Amino acid sequence: MAQRVLVVDDDRTVADVVCRYLEHAGYEVGHVGDGAAALAAVSRQPPQLVVLDLMLPVLDGLEVCRRLRERPDGVPIVMLTARGDEADRILGLQLGADDYLSKPFSPRELVLRVRSVLRRAGGDPTGVPPELLTDGGLEVATGPRVARLHGRELTLTLREFDLLAHLMRHPARAFRRAELLERVWGWRFGDQSTVTVHVRRLREKIEADPAAPRRIVTVWGVGYRYEPADA
Repeated sequence: MAQRVLVVDDDRTVADVVCRYLEHAGYEVGHVGDGAAALAAVSRQPPQLVVLDLMLPVLDGLEVCRRLRERPDGVPIVMLTARGDEADRILGLQLGADDYLSKPFSPRELVLRVRSVLRRAGGDPTGVPPELLTDGGLEVATGPRVARLHGRELTLTLREFDLLAHLMRHPARAFRRAELLERVWGWRFGDQSTVTVHVRRLREKIEADPAAPRRIVTVWGVGYRYEPADA
């Protein structure tokens, strides 16, 4: 059965091109033109992924992203942003979007991003066998993609989960942001603030004091390192 993608964009020309490329790639595609219609469509028939423009009538994309993140199914989100809208892009990532593209963008690249996010949603694409990573009350099961802290299940986006698993696999090793962008996101080029935002979100979910992190620590001039609590 084809995976279903919902495209949310009020620009009919852009939406038509995106839908056509996604359909050609083998996806079942739906389209709506405003934020309220997007939420209704997701509730009526949950898709496997949402391609979400930020500039929408009725409800803007940021509000739609926030409300989708409140759903228990955790539908993946690929955001579309206007070039130069860095503040909105960062806010969208903070709200839990899994990936983004800046307009104008290549429809082929969008298809590749959609495919990558859906592959991650279906399981770990790195080739690493399913494993259980544990450290100081933190458990990450890569097979079912479940993370728990002191027995309480954590609500993580796809990228947050992959980032945490990657860091835990390599304890006490410092990674540059560019390295993490390539290893976790699969991007050879990209905005490294994406990594910074995801680290901040992870700290809010796994650190006792996110302002003074003890698990994911900053290595000044380099990037980030995971410090095992059990060490």
